[in-house]
Amino acid sequence: MDEMTHVRELRAEATEPDRGRLAAGRTRLTEAALAGQRRRALWRRREFVIVAVVAAVTAVAVTVTVLLAGTTPGRKVEPAATPNADLRGLSAAQLLERAAELVEKEPDSAVPRADQWIYTLQMAEAPDPGTVKALGRAAIEQPGWIRYDGSAMASVNPVPKGQKSKLSVTKMHLENGGEGDDRSPREMYRVLDALPAGAGQTLKFLREKNAIADGKGTTRAESDYTEISVLLTAHVMPSKGLASLYRALATLPGGKVADHLVKDAAGRRVIALAYPRDGTLKSGGSMADQWLIDPQTYRIVGTRMLVDGKVVGGQSIAARAVVDKAGARG
Repeated sequence: MDEMTHVRELRAEATEPDRGRLAAGRTRLTEAALAGQRRRALWRRREFVIVAVVAAVTAVAVTVTVLLAGTTPGRKVEPAATPNADLRGLSAAQLLERAAELVEKEPDSAVPRADQWIYTLQMAEAPDPGTVKALGRAAIEQPGWIRYDGSAMASVNPVPKGQKSKLSVTKMHLENGGEGDDRSPREMYRVLDALPAGAGQTLKFLREKNAIADGKGTTRAESDYTEISVLLTAHVMPSKGLASLYRALATLPGGKVADHLVKDAAGRRVIALAYPRDGTLKSGGSMADQWLIDPQTYRIVGTRMLVDGKVVGGQSIAARAVVDKAGARG
């Protein structure tokens, strides 16, 4: 079965790709990818890779103004030639321990004010050959903004070439249980900032908080991974909090480090760390998250979804900045 068949399965009942209305759609898309399992997430992975797949397919209707070259759609995870990147024999635990030691020494940036916005420029991979042919490229630029207090989101809608794009701002309420299950960057930051230093203490903290209700039939390790993976997508990440997540993730089974650097949608050579997703597709295919990590800073710079070892979609963070208003880019 080809990759677009998988995508069509995941697209069922998907909303139009307006960022302000995608919160509920994200939930349906994610759940449709699993074998009937349901879980009520208090924090959703706002940049989950399936959203990128849907946006890329929908974008065929217009000519996107800015495009970046990517790699072959539906591809196997291929090496990107680069010197001094010997990852052979490196386990997921070794990689994550190394990353934790490095990032915890980094100074934190100033915490945003409640009225400030977080600008993120993402490159979304388009796995469909038809989309690539229509657009002429395999990656699509997706700028977006969210207020730190979660009270609004903004996006630039794609328009035909030559026309001026318009900024669309949508009021939201993403704190204290508002807007379904999403949470504001400020709430995510507060949880990360409160994480203990050790792996065991971090796991205990997350289990007691139980921000994501455990799915029926899931193992403790699967539930732990879901809690950690959601926090790894936070817009603002304190260094010690990220180090705590890395150390906790290092204790979980199933992680696999690619023995070579791979090229992300933004054209960078990055480390690829994969973890299997609990459940399977309706077609029986296996599914995994692939975290893309900068080999110098050990910060996460993107995510991809693998189905039977093939990349079927993903997003890479090309730029991120704290700005004073929606539409500003730092």
